[in-house]
Amino acid sequence: MARDPRYDILFEPIKIGPVTAKNRFYQVPHCNGMGHPNPRAVAGMRGMKAEGGWAVICTEECEIHPTSDISPYKEARLWDDHDIPALAMMCDAVHEHGALAGCELTHHGPSCPNHYSREMPIGPSHQPVNSYDPMQARAMDREDIRNYRRWHREAAIRAQRAGFDVIYVYAGHDIAMPMHFLQRRRNNRTDEYGGSLQNRVRLFRELIEETKDAVGHRCAVVVRYATDELIGPEGLTLEESQDIVGMLAELPDLWDVNVSAWYNDSTTSRFKPEGNQEPFIAFVKKMTSKPVVGVGRFTSPDTMVSQIRRGVLDMIGAARPSIADPFLPKKIEEGRPDDIRECIGCNICVSGDFTMSHFRCTQNPTMGEEWRKGWHPEIVPARKSEDEVLVVGAGPAGLECARTLGQRGYRVHLAEASDELGGRVAREAKLPGLSEWGRVRDYRAYQLGKLANVEIYRGSRLDPAHILEMGAGRVVLATGAEWRRDGVGRMHGFAVPGFGAANVFTPDDIMAGKPVKGPVIVYDDDHYYMGGVIAEKLRREGHDVAIVTPADLVSSWTQKTLEASHIQRRLLELGIELLVKQDVVGFKGDHVDLACVFTGRVTQRACASLVTVTARLPNDVLHQKLMASPGALLEAGIKSVTTIGDALAPGTIAAAVYQGHRYGRELDEPAAGEVAFKREIPNLVV
Repeated sequence: MARDPRYDILFEPIKIGPVTAKNRFYQVPHCNGMGHPNPRAVAGMRGMKAEGGWAVICTEECEIHPTSDISPYKEARLWDDHDIPALAMMCDAVHEHGALAGCELTHHGPSCPNHYSREMPIGPSHQPVNSYDPMQARAMDREDIRNYRRWHREAAIRAQRAGFDVIYVYAGHDIAMPMHFLQRRRNNRTDEYGGSLQNRVRLFRELIEETKDAVGHRCAVVVRYATDELIGPEGLTLEESQDIVGMLAELPDLWDVNVSAWYNDSTTSRFKPEGNQEPFIAFVKKMTSKPVVGVGRFTSPDTMVSQIRRGVLDMIGAARPSIADPFLPKKIEEGRPDDIRECIGCNICVSGDFTMSHFRCTQNPTMGEEWRKGWHPEIVPARKSEDEVLVVGAGPAGLECARTLGQRGYRVHLAEASDELGGRVAREAKLPGLSEWGRVRDYRAYQLGKLANVEIYRGSRLDPAHILEMGAGRVVLATGAEWRRDGVGRMHGFAVPGFGAANVFTPDDIMAGKPVKGPVIVYDDDHYYMGGVIAEKLRREGHDVAIVTPADLVSSWTQKTLEASHIQRRLLELGIELLVKQDVVGFKGDHVDLACVFTGRVTQRACASLVTVTARLPNDVLHQKLMASPGALLEAGIKSVTTIGDALAPGTIAAAVYQGHRYGRELDEPAAGEVAFKREIPNLVV
């Protein structure tokens, strides 16, 4: 199909200093949980985005010196020349598809405790490191500042030698040295680098000028700057940033602007809509003639065009949308915007950084597997047999399995017990703030609708007899899971006394609309989003709600998705009481017994209803019944019965989609061995 002329502006080339981007799509720096220990995996992932049409593709934070060691987090490194070959692999992969490669040079200052290097942290002033590690950063003297400027310049030269076209001076997210010098609360110096705004800007200016002097003849020098920390007068504010940008407006070749800290920049769809940063970045383009890039979880090409035509941005920055669909630009260019695999804003990708593991994506199960498994987000191998496949259950695992098998050319029968596709996604998308999660279902339903070799049967609850009669050679069970009612979970290995009462509810009950009476206690031993969002739903329905959790935060795992602070704030603003470090050890019908997780001291809390959010049980009865009759399977011509997704082991939606994709891609393919992916094993030289 031809490209819609409305979107032609997105494909205009943009000059950035001495280099030219082929279009306006710009993958801003983002972490990935792989970093310097996994250069081939990083190169494979970044190269895939270049193939997908992104004009500029940047690294994650790239440490420039051992005093900027962010371990155990896995970021890029350019400490010395030994690090050049690893990053050159990424540049080669990006250049292969005509894109520009960008490197975000970073010194974390007091944001890093230097666990690996054991160097003493440094910063503008004497202050504790930003983490809870028991150490402080020492105040830099003038020689330290000269050394830091030299390290940055040498790293820029190394980046150029590695093949990068775009070199960053990074002052954002409250984790970069130039930003720390700008911050009054971190910079209490009395020399030429402290005090007045002009003095606090001095180091930032010097880094830009010296980077341009070192590599500006060949590379674009880009500034990444956070315009507002959103913490009031103690932080950098929009008003102060207007002065800062005014001082430096024409120095860099491009401005990459956002807000700080990271949890404000990469907010989930539960808390912020597409394009929410516009009020904080729109002023920059009015103050400079240089191009401006910004982010806002952009997935709609109409929103992108609007940002450009209204003079907000020159280039469309993206991290998460480029993860969900590396081929987003090409799909717009080829007139296929409906095929975009839109980011749902869940931030499961971000958790890869915090768990120091290959990141993943709810929408794109191939993300992080480009090199390890050779997976391509748009290309799958052709079918290797004439077997028909019956997929039972059209939740996230079943939908992705059927879509992948259908794309390969297999004849697929997808049976769903209800009248609605989506399974848990369809139910959870109706909870407060989670509507965009419905994109998991919508994308797959749309793709399945284009496949003539896939038949979908709604309202079809199958039993073993039905499956045996279908005649499919392969059976895949994606029958999901249900929330437990008995309180068994992380804290309790046995049923909690009283949890069998009629006024004990599960998230499934609440999502099904079962009536509850207040006051309500929500017991959260799951620690992801569900407990908090169920409490929010009940509170918005008018109930008095308290949420109890054994953890020190409600929804504590969401610290890894940058949501924890937003969740606590929202629940408190709604008037929900947060009872942390408390365990529910019994329910007496009109009150719960709470035990302190440290002392065991028991108190009572009145409630008319209890919602238990602890663990889930797989819906695996169908699997058990089928496997109990191997002779019947053989007689029916069924070669295999495989359970996937939550029906195998309840987990995240991303895990279910991954399992569905893996089955669909690997059916009839040669076995990969005990370790089903490539690893980066050091070549040890004695």
